[in-house]
Amino acid sequence: MNTNAMNAMDEPSNNRILIIDDNPSIHDDFRKVLGNQDTEKRRELDDDEAAIFGNQQTKAAGSEFELASAFQGQEGLEAVRAAANAGRPFAMAFVDIRMPPGWDGIETITAIWKEFPDLQVVICTAYSDYTWDDMASALGSSDSVLVLKKPFDSMEVLQMAHALTKKWQLARMAHRQVEELDRLVNQRTAELRLANELLKSEVAERAVADAALHQSEERFSKAFQVSPVPMAIEHLERKVFIDVNRSFVTITGRSREELIQSEDAARSIWAEETTPALIRQLLADNTPPHELPVAIQNKAGERRDARLCTESVELSGEKHLLLIVQDVTEHTRMENQLRQAQKMEAVGRLAAGIAHDFNNILTVIIGNTSLQLANPQINETLSKALTQVVKAADRATELTRQLLAYSRKQIIRRRSVDLNDSVTQATGMLRRVIGEHVTIVSELAPDLPMILADATNVDQVVMNIVINARDAMSEGGRLTIATAEHVVTAEQASHRPDAREGRFVRLSLRDTGCGMDSATLSRIFEPFFTTKDVGRGTGMGLATTFGIVKQHGGWIEVESQVGRGTTFHIHFPLSDGAVPVEVAPIVASGNGTAPPGSTILVVEDEEMLRLFVTEVLESFGYRVLAAANGAEALEIWEREKDKIDLLLTDIVMPESISGRQLARLMRQENQKLKVIYTSGYSPELIGTEFETETDANFLSKPYHSDRLTNLVSTCLGSMTERSSPSSSAASPALVS
Repeated sequence: MNTNAMNAMDEPSNNRILIIDDNPSIHDDFRKVLGNQDTEKRRELDDDEAAIFGNQQTKAAGSEFELASAFQGQEGLEAVRAAANAGRPFAMAFVDIRMPPGWDGIETITAIWKEFPDLQVVICTAYSDYTWDDMASALGSSDSVLVLKKPFDSMEVLQMAHALTKKWQLARMAHRQVEELDRLVNQRTAELRLANELLKSEVAERAVADAALHQSEERFSKAFQVSPVPMAIEHLERKVFIDVNRSFVTITGRSREELIQSEDAARSIWAEETTPALIRQLLADNTPPHELPVAIQNKAGERRDARLCTESVELSGEKHLLLIVQDVTEHTRMENQLRQAQKMEAVGRLAAGIAHDFNNILTVIIGNTSLQLANPQINETLSKALTQVVKAADRATELTRQLLAYSRKQIIRRRSVDLNDSVTQATGMLRRVIGEHVTIVSELAPDLPMILADATNVDQVVMNIVINARDAMSEGGRLTIATAEHVVTAEQASHRPDAREGRFVRLSLRDTGCGMDSATLSRIFEPFFTTKDVGRGTGMGLATTFGIVKQHGGWIEVESQVGRGTTFHIHFPLSDGAVPVEVAPIVASGNGTAPPGSTILVVEDEEMLRLFVTEVLESFGYRVLAAANGAEALEIWEREKDKIDLLLTDIVMPESISGRQLARLMRQENQKLKVIYTSGYSPELIGTEFETETDANFLSKPYHSDRLTNLVSTCLGSMTERSSPSSSAASPALVS
């Protein structure tokens, strides 16, 4: 029982009694009975009270009732009101049934009960105009009224007084307890209502949350399934996939049924057996994999490079892993191709530089040797030795020529070429080269467009690849040579760094030889790389092929697998019908009519070569002025400009002035100045502007002394001809 209920049980006793009677003597009688009670009677009454109400505690001696009097009904009502307002209400009232004039007892009780229904009432009567039924009907069925017959017995009055005051106390206690119960019920009802409202709110929020969760799960499921990125959900403990999306099915090459709930599938998709253990180790170290390089192996055994990201998720109270796999195979392949292209470009620049220096050295060797061999007084032994030197130098010259071809610095003569005719003409010679153990099959497309190419270079490309195929088919096999027009789309071109969109003619050479692994395939175009035995190859065949095709504006694609042969696809650009600028060598007869005492300015940074050229030209009666660089040449020019007839200059020189810049500066002052350029590089290195210059001649290194003197004699001997209007627009003469 709570505190409020206990307070209700502690309701104090109320011994206040109101006597309403028009006879004063009656008041006195009640005071005698209720005011001064002897001890014996009190004890008897207390015992009776204890027996009736179960109260084991007797009243203290001397306890009296507090009596008040009223002589009319209305006066009695006022007394009840005043006592209630003072906080000292009456517990009971003795009311006479007849009180003339004014209200009688029934009217008085009715009026009082309208305002104070708890008041206990005893109707006092000797005889009455009312029967008990009349009183019950007038007062209503009430348990708060008793009837006392006059004359009354003192003990009966005491019993009524004790019983009704106690009843009033109990009624008040019950009333207060009911009020407390009502309060508690109302409080609990309010709490339940609040709890109900909160529950309704929580239910509504839960419904919204469930709907949002369902919507989120639906969105995730749709995004998961249709995502182009392969994804899977793996149970962390059971190590099985519980769901995979379509892209994951595609990259693994397995069906959804093969992947779901299979421990073997969760292991076998990884190309490296250690990958699952590595993933879990990273998770245990609180460093979940992010952009982790992995390899996926599909059902057919094909390996795909990928980047793996993982995220821990909880589903149905269990831990899972969300695996996100980004396929980077094509990206990696493109990166490798780009790195390979950059490496090849760097090697090409290195090869060109080496060829340039070699050509300077070889020019000195060949030139001086040729001078000695031209001496009619040379003895036979020395002549044979010098002849061997020339042969060795010629071999070195061929090697530098291959290096220049690889680095795309050789001189080419492009024109419209029918690739089918080139292949047909080469087939007869190819059969003798590769032997009878290899069958050659031609698959040439009809009406093939013309290509813009150097026919000799095309023959060399075919020859180099055929020889490579022959060596790969030592036990015999089949070589297929095919031509076709091929359209390259932008999407196809995006997969190769050296390809481009457009129409091309494709030459394909497919053998059934031993094939190559990926490591060998990545290096086949590197100069001096070979898988052949020592003495069987220089490693420059495919490197030269690569340079030739690149110089023609095309590219090569290679497909090969060990034991399944190799296919080369070579793409040539189409001829647009324009007449190409062709390089035409000067045919010098040696009978040039050079003016006597002609002065030649020789500019060459290589000292030995400069001395050789000076010696050769002076031996032919020319006056030679030599300079090591452009700055020295300009100083000489300032002193001798009116006497210099010909400028012989290297193109690539140190300092800040190149051969072309030097010639341009001098010809601004003397337009009749003849110029011969010399270099180990081709005119392509110089630029297409060189090909449009008039009176510009080119002498490629290395060269013999007679080639030098013939070109000089021809240039100086044509001074008069070049000055005439009819020949001023002649094409530049280049010597190869």
